[in-house]
Amino acid sequence: MSERLVVDPITRIEGHLRIEAQMEGDQIAQAYSSGTSVRGIETILKGRDPRDAWAFAQRICGVCTLVHGIASVRSVEDALQVELPLNAQLIRNLMIGAQYVHDHVMHFYHLHALDWVDIVSALSADPAATSELAQSISSWPKSSPGYFSDTQKRIETFVESGQLGIFANGYWGHPAYKLPPEANLMAVSHYLEALAWQRDAARLHAIFGGKNPHPNFLVGGAPCPIDLNSDSAINASKLAQVQDIIQSMLTFVDQVYVPDTLAIAGFYKDWSTRGEGLGNFLCYGDLPGEGGIMNPDSFLFPRGVILDRDLSKIHPVDLHEDSEIREFVAHSWYDYSSGNDQGLHPYAGETNLEYDGRGGVKPPYSQLDVADGYSWMKAPRWNGKPVEVGPLARVLMLYATGHEQTQDLVQMTLDKLDLPIEGLFSTLGRTAARTLETKIVVDSMQGWYDALVANIATGDTKTFNEALWDPSSWPREAKGAGFMEAPRGALGHWIVIKNGRIGNYQAVVPSTWNAGPRDAQSQAGAYEAALQDNHQLADVKQPVEILRTIHSFDPCIACAVHLTDPDSGEDLEIKIT
Repeated sequence: MSERLVVDPITRIEGHLRIEAQMEGDQIAQAYSSGTSVRGIETILKGRDPRDAWAFAQRICGVCTLVHGIASVRSVEDALQVELPLNAQLIRNLMIGAQYVHDHVMHFYHLHALDWVDIVSALSADPAATSELAQSISSWPKSSPGYFSDTQKRIETFVESGQLGIFANGYWGHPAYKLPPEANLMAVSHYLEALAWQRDAARLHAIFGGKNPHPNFLVGGAPCPIDLNSDSAINASKLAQVQDIIQSMLTFVDQVYVPDTLAIAGFYKDWSTRGEGLGNFLCYGDLPGEGGIMNPDSFLFPRGVILDRDLSKIHPVDLHEDSEIREFVAHSWYDYSSGNDQGLHPYAGETNLEYDGRGGVKPPYSQLDVADGYSWMKAPRWNGKPVEVGPLARVLMLYATGHEQTQDLVQMTLDKLDLPIEGLFSTLGRTAARTLETKIVVDSMQGWYDALVANIATGDTKTFNEALWDPSSWPREAKGAGFMEAPRGALGHWIVIKNGRIGNYQAVVPSTWNAGPRDAQSQAGAYEAALQDNHQLADVKQPVEILRTIHSFDPCIACAVHLTDPDSGEDLEIKIT
């Protein structure tokens, strides 16, 4: 077996991801994506009270701090057919929206921008010219020559000390970097601004959910009572704070994030033809309007599948249908009782870990056995097809279904960059789509806030539905699919309830859809296919091109893997006293 180029771990993500690339000269011919750490929340949840599941499931990840809690409570609500009060639905929409804006801004500046921005180059920038550049693209008030000069001095202090601190371990000076020094200085300045901004943005979760990360949730509603005359409940003062946070988000998105994305993308238009891969896209849909989660027609993000780039046809999705969504383990470190070439719907999902017998190599090792199992991630498929999930899938779905704001934003972006619609199907398009949907979400947040305030003004302060809270009223067996569009893509939690307890629980997360390995038909996952799509490396010892495409998906591998005891080979036993 010839040696492959290995990037392990992929940095600036949550969890451990390994990429092995088979090279033909400077071109990636084959790519293999491996999740190298393991989780087991599904096993921990068996036998527990379904109403408590969210508190465990939410700890799957600390970056996607809210999404697993939402998907979990929705799975129980779906199983028991619990409807939410209007206030609870609006509060959840606001919390989800805040997660989107916070997550996407943090991803762009702190996880992805450094793949395009050369920090050290900013030292040679002219602060006055940087000021002119910044003022030409935005009305953001922090754009004076003195402001950029101060930032440049801070960077210089890092460099002269010999320790780049938060900017260490980059490929500075790499020939793939194309931004002029002034654009680099502007982007680094906004990187630092985003660090400060995100602290205030996270406060919305604390107001409605008590804390951040991991805000509180409740099956049947929201955990925050509304009483305008109370000091501890949601009152007029706290609602005013929420309005201020939304305005701060809107200002930063409009005046910093969107202009920076367009400015940086203008120098990297060659990336509009790299990194698509599959051409298939899946959305569960989310952010419900009238009728709540039981009315998919009301969703801001539509539900459906796009195949082979065909935006004229949206295929329906049924999360309960056994034949539609299945997980495969032909190249994963698991065993299925029915055979490893067979896919399982999450209701019947199994988490039987098997490293040694499924191709797991003994450390230390130079490369994985890709002919057998090579990842702790499974390979989800929709009707047997690999699909991409995430911002690009959602923007394409909005565009294809005629969402006016999306169509205007997409056209503005294409016109600004002088690209055809095909430019969306790429690493660059994926990154731009994340920015555009942030604008769509933050604008929608104002509408949800206004609706919440208006509903409270009518005297309706209900945030919880007590129906079916008593387990004695539940059916002996029930199944539920809790879904949401997490910032990284389609997230599903499937629960089987038997005699008031959890009989089975499976989470299929966005980074499993995207980062999963090949299936029994040797179909590549989204990461693998994207890296095999027109990727030449300028320097195989500094593969920034691999980072650009992988980071464009915003990986979260902690969400996608499972948990084991390396000494015993068994699932960890968690005891609570």
